[in-house]
Amino acid sequence: MSERVVKMIDEEDIDERIAEIAGKINEEFEGESVFIVCVLRGAVFFATELAKRITVPVKIDFIQASSYGSSTVSSGDIKIVKDIEMSVKGENVIIVEDVIDTGYTLAKLKEIFSHRHTKCVKLCSLLDKPDRREMEVDMDYIGFSIPDKFVVGYGLDYDQKYRNLPYIGIVEFD
Repeated sequence: MSERVVKMIDEEDIDERIAEIAGKINEEFEGESVFIVCVLRGAVFFATELAKRITVPVKIDFIQASSYGSSTVSSGDIKIVKDIEMSVKGENVIIVEDVIDTGYTLAKLKEIFSHRHTKCVKLCSLLDKPDRREMEVDMDYIGFSIPDKFVVGYGLDYDQKYRNLPYIGIVEFD
């Protein structure tokens, strides 16, 4: 079986939307600082570009969570594979994810960070698949709402391929 990628959201639209999200963060946290927690691996491209556009002081660290194991369907049981290394005590935390689908991962991460004596915990995702939602999650910043399609690019992958595409594309299989 072969696959091809059909462009869904181009690089210019992504750049524009990231600048808009950063603008909201800059307004909301003017005179303060933010601590970005990037969810590995898919959110790296988005978190990097977002951080470059934030004008308040920024700290960044990385967390890796898994709910899939060897399956392609979320189990809902979230495991922290790699935790952040810095303290978030007293920080304005923004958890940055590539895509929110079922909602389990971001709900669990918000719960975890809310217990770490943060000043606040905000949720940010480049993509939102509302049709896949199984757990309601209050999102603070969303790039794009998309249909329930398998997407790659801008950090998202299919079998570790296509992360480096500068746009979001739908994977179609022949």
